[in-house]
Amino acid sequence: MAQATGTFSSYDGVGNREDLSDIIYDVSPSETPFLSAIKKVKAKGVYHEWQKDALAAAADNKHIEGDDASPTAPSASTRLGNYCQIMKKHVVVSGTQEAVDKAGRKSEVVYQTKKRMKEIKLDLEKAMIGIAAVGNARVAGNDTTAREMGSIETYILSNTSLGATGAVSSGDGTDLLTGGTDRDFAEAQLTSVLQSCYDNGGNPKQLFVSSTNKGVVSGFTGGGTHYVDKDDKKLVNSVDVYVGDFHTLTVQPSRQLVGDNVLAIDPEYVAVATLRGLAMYDLAKTGDTIRKEMVMEATLEVCNEAAHGLIADTNG
Repeated sequence: MAQATGTFSSYDGVGNREDLSDIIYDVSPSETPFLSAIKKVKAKGVYHEWQKDALAAAADNKHIEGDDASPTAPSASTRLGNYCQIMKKHVVVSGTQEAVDKAGRKSEVVYQTKKRMKEIKLDLEKAMIGIAAVGNARVAGNDTTAREMGSIETYILSNTSLGATGAVSSGDGTDLLTGGTDRDFAEAQLTSVLQSCYDNGGNPKQLFVSSTNKGVVSGFTGGGTHYVDKDDKKLVNSVDVYVGDFHTLTVQPSRQLVGDNVLAIDPEYVAVATLRGLAMYDLAKTGDTIRKEMVMEATLEVCNEAAHGLIADTNG
C-alpha cells in the first residue's frame, strides 16, 4: 500500500499539540509504619528525658506478729534521654516555572512541597529505626555539628539475639551495637527473644521486618500449612499475625528498616517526641525564585527498653 498523492500527514504537521498525560506516576513508597504505630508526645527542650523503673523481684515475704518495721532502701528510677534532631527540606522554584502551563500539576511550588513533606517523614522514620544496622547513636551537637537522635537499636539491651561476636550497646543511646556474624533469621531466635520479653515484663505487639525477612516469617513452621480459599480462589501463603507462646504480634514489613534487624515492639512503650512540628516558612527573596523551607525537630523516646526485642545480624 502507498500513501495517496498529496496527503498531509501527522509527520508534516508542525502545529499538532503534544499528547502529555495529565497524571504523574510515582511508585516511591511513602508509608511510615513505625512512626504511625508509636505514641506521640511533646518535647520541651533539645535534650528530651524520661524515666524508667522496675518492681523488686518477688520474694519470700513473711513476718512474726508484732515485728518491728525494718524498711529496705528503695531503688531509684533510671533517667534516660535523647537529642532532638532538626530535619529540613527546601523548595526553590523559578518564577517562570511557576507561571508556565504544566502537565500533572497546576503549581510547581505546591507539588514540590508535598513531595518534600513526605520525604521528611521518611527521614524521621529512618532516624528512629536505624540509619545503619548497628543503629545511630545520639549526638549532642554544637555550633558546627548537628544534633542527632539515637535510634531504637542503641537503647534495647534486655531482649536480644545477635550473631557470634555481636554485642548490645550500653542501652542509653550513646553508642552503637557491635555487629556480629550474619546468620539466617530463624524462628528459634524470635521465640527466644519473645520469651525474654515475657520474663522481663514486656508485651510486644508488632514485629517489624525487612521484605526478605517477611518471607522468612511466612515460612516458619507455624505457618507451614498453607491453604486455598475455594470461594475466593486464593492461595494463602503468608503469615501476617504471629501467635507465639507468650505474645501475638502483627508482622509489619518496613521498607526503611535496615535488613539485618528485626524489631519486636510494644507501641505503648516507644514514642516520637516533637519539639517543633513540621512547618513551612517562606525564605527571603534573593532573585526570580519562590523559596520555601520545611523544618521539623523531634526525637525518639524509648520509654522502657525491656518492653521491646531486637534480633540483629540476620541475612535479611
